[in-house]
Amino acid sequence: MEFIKPGREFDFMGKRWYFIGVSALLLALSVFAFFKPGPKLGTDFKGGTEIEVEFLKPVEAGAIREAASKAGFEAPDVVQINEVGAQNRFMIRVQEVSALSEPRKAAIRERMCLAPEGQTPPEDKCPPAMRATEVKFSPGGDKISARYEVAPDLVAIRKALEGLDGVDIRKGQNSIFVANARDHKVEIYLKSKGDQLMDGLRTQLGADAVPELALRVEWVGPKAGAQLRDAAIKSVVIAIFFIMAYIAVRFDVRFAPGGIIALVHDVGIALGAMIITQREITLSTVAAMLTIVGYSITDTVVVYDRVRENLAKHREMSFSHIINLSISEMLGRTIITSGVTSLSMVMFLVWGTGVLKDFAFTLLVGFIVGTYSSIYVAAPFTEWVDRRFFGSKSGQRKKLTRTRAAKKVDAVV
Repeated sequence: MEFIKPGREFDFMGKRWYFIGVSALLLALSVFAFFKPGPKLGTDFKGGTEIEVEFLKPVEAGAIREAASKAGFEAPDVVQINEVGAQNRFMIRVQEVSALSEPRKAAIRERMCLAPEGQTPPEDKCPPAMRATEVKFSPGGDKISARYEVAPDLVAIRKALEGLDGVDIRKGQNSIFVANARDHKVEIYLKSKGDQLMDGLRTQLGADAVPELALRVEWVGPKAGAQLRDAAIKSVVIAIFFIMAYIAVRFDVRFAPGGIIALVHDVGIALGAMIITQREITLSTVAAMLTIVGYSITDTVVVYDRVRENLAKHREMSFSHIINLSISEMLGRTIITSGVTSLSMVMFLVWGTGVLKDFAFTLLVGFIVGTYSSIYVAAPFTEWVDRRFFGSKSGQRKKLTRTRAAKKVDAVV
């Protein structure tokens, strides 16, 4: 395919309107899917608590959902994990996170006898061994760190907190202990929402069905999820901006718009495929999107580079014919490269697990549309930009062709 002669190339530009129509349809479906059914955001972006549990005996997803609702969790999402070697394994996601509310933190400070600055709590209710001078909470709300003036009374502190509504201290000796005897520092570990969810499932389904510990527990607060979502959008936009600047400097201003349109096309269709198939959009998905951006522009740059070479070699040809020739020369390389990378993604998609499957699916769609867009999106748009905004150069090229043809006729005569 490297030695195709001018005049024998495939007519890609002649068929461009058919494929532009296909691209417009796919993008329209992606935009429509964004509103209905809408993106299925993972815990990374919307916040919440997510646990992965392998039950001790067969359990239905509906029974797990009902048990979680009875345990006090609203709208639990239960998904069975079908993987090799996984039996009765489910992923359970709830909207609640482990963070303590401000009123509950204030109640904890009061129970731990943390008096306002300049005041001293009453001696009868707050003896020195229970009087905290500092109280801090972990971001997840599952650990309390406190300091005392004297050696603290751990038994009395535990009793004071256990009587407080919404505060559930973990069982075991290591749930409350002196972390630093010199500074009288105490650490108190509370049950997280994941622990509470496991307790609720054990109560509703029985200890013979629910294990003591979950395989995995993750949580993300709503604020952190919003920050991650904004950062993900910014990362994709910034990447596209700098790629546009690179193409404009590396090649020509008229090449940059086509490359960017192709990038938006690829990311939009890949994201639409994720939404239509209702796969979770997580940080791993964003990493896949950035990978698609890099792969797509690499394939487009290879085509652009050949177009630039042929512009210098075949000055008598129109820009449209040069694009046909360049794509024809690079078609074999493009098919082999895209085929090999797509094949590896198919392996991950078939034999991968969990998030890896979603990552592979996103990349597989992105590789396919990225190869397609280099031929039927970036190149036709670049030809349109050249014809619409750089018409003088095209006119000069045509004038030069007519002049050379006239000279040949004169020579024959």
